[in-house]
Amino acid sequence: MSITLLSSPLQGFTDFRFRNAFHKHFGGIDTFYSPYIRLNGKLEIKASYERDILPENNSTLEVIPQIITNDAEEFLFVAKYVQSLGYKELNWNLGCPYPMVAKCGMGSGLISNTERIHSILDKVHSETNIVVSMKMRMGYENASEILEVFPILEKYPIKNIAIHARIGKQVYKGDVDLDSFQRCLDVSKHKLYYNGDITSVEKFKDMQARFPSIDHFMIGRGLLADPFLPNMIKNNTTEYPEDRFKIFNVFHDEIYQEYDAFLQGPTPIRMKMLGFWEYFSQSFPDTQKTFKKIKKAQSKRNYELAVKEIFSSKLST
Repeated sequence: MSITLLSSPLQGFTDFRFRNAFHKHFGGIDTFYSPYIRLNGKLEIKASYERDILPENNSTLEVIPQIITNDAEEFLFVAKYVQSLGYKELNWNLGCPYPMVAKCGMGSGLISNTERIHSILDKVHSETNIVVSMKMRMGYENASEILEVFPILEKYPIKNIAIHARIGKQVYKGDVDLDSFQRCLDVSKHKLYYNGDITSVEKFKDMQARFPSIDHFMIGRGLLADPFLPNMIKNNTTEYPEDRFKIFNVFHDEIYQEYDAFLQGPTPIRMKMLGFWEYFSQSFPDTQKTFKKIKKAQSKRNYELAVKEIFSSKLST
């Protein structure tokens, strides 16, 4: 069975600059989901959201825009906006686990509100022809919340539901709940995608063996921690390319230059790259030492020297 790999959207990380560089240097991802569009009650699209999904900024990629909302009018507004850019599908985020989002009744905090989900889907399917897909957790408080939603979702032609096999309260802590994901498979009549803790080729094979009917797998943090992972999964290998760190170095320099030109100022670029290195450092055997080196670099020059030192040590071995 052929498999499709998808990049899970991660706020603050997987924007168009990252996606384009990733696709160019690593490959392996068939479809990217953009980080969510959030309106906060104002029916207007922020410039940063617009830039992220403009077709000219995603010309070599297949990208699906995503919305996070608990309001039908917002959903309709964004649906019509993305359609005006040529998109046919809008993904609805019922997965974001962060308390600030969930406590507003959005993301995974909306899953228990079946009435609201029903009314939004009803209005959207009545007033637009956008294709709706979903990204969900299994609940916020417990993993049975999603089971209450399935009968409602079955009233609509949802294209697919990507399920992260955790509840919102876990955020990213603890193990994925594979038994509860299996219950979703047993109950739902929709096409389900698996998401959660695919961090190595071995882990992917474990998930594939556990859920043989799944042919779409979504990778989130694992893709940041090991950018070679999707391609290795596709090629059924655990062998890295010989010039692994050279490729990684070129990729790093490309996104660094892109973000540096855009963010303007030493603090924003430092914080941006520090966020990336929380994940990138996991590709190095001395993870903590590597991240500490980046963390200690308080100036742009020191950051660049630290990065050069990190990659030089790998390129010379």
